[in-house]
Amino acid sequence: MTCSPHPAAVTAAPSAWVQRFAHLLPPGAQVLDLACGSGRHARWLAAQGHAVTGVDRDAHALAALPPEVDTLVADLENAPWPLPDRHFDAVVVTNYLWRPLWPQVLASIRPGGVLLYETFAQGNAAYGKPSRPDFLLAPGELLQVCAGWTVVAYEHGLLRQPERVVQRVAAIAPGLTASPPVALSA
Repeated sequence: MTCSPHPAAVTAAPSAWVQRFAHLLPPGAQVLDLACGSGRHARWLAAQGHAVTGVDRDAHALAALPPEVDTLVADLENAPWPLPDRHFDAVVVTNYLWRPLWPQVLASIRPGGVLLYETFAQGNAAYGKPSRPDFLLAPGELLQVCAGWTVVAYEHGLLRQPERVVQRVAAIAPGLTASPPVALSA
């Protein structure tokens, strides 16, 4: 029996945040899409020519990803870090928060590599789930996580369609010898 991806998995657009800052990735970057779910970012980044590894606990969702995306089934919350010897040019995390992983996530990014992180923040309870404080970032929390990194962009606020409160960061790991050009919006 073959596994067909859910139509939404194939057509879901990547986060506007990920699209906006994907230019920070070098051509052919090795990218980790952490807690990738149906793989909307993994698919899009692979289509851009990047070597993507998607990690999630849902084997069924991972099986639906195209063969150019490497996949790894892993329980990120109840097992050891699944990629202890791997380093990436970028890590993408959206709509997922497990604070105990932050040291491993940051350590998996090569010097000069990129972190694109976007998830729910305090205030989201007024719009739906998640609503438990354990699953919501405090104001400035991603800035604290990225202390010592070059923060290219940071936002905390209400997004529409669907309405939700998020916090997001695009940051470059220490150790880069020359800063990449950063596209500024008018």
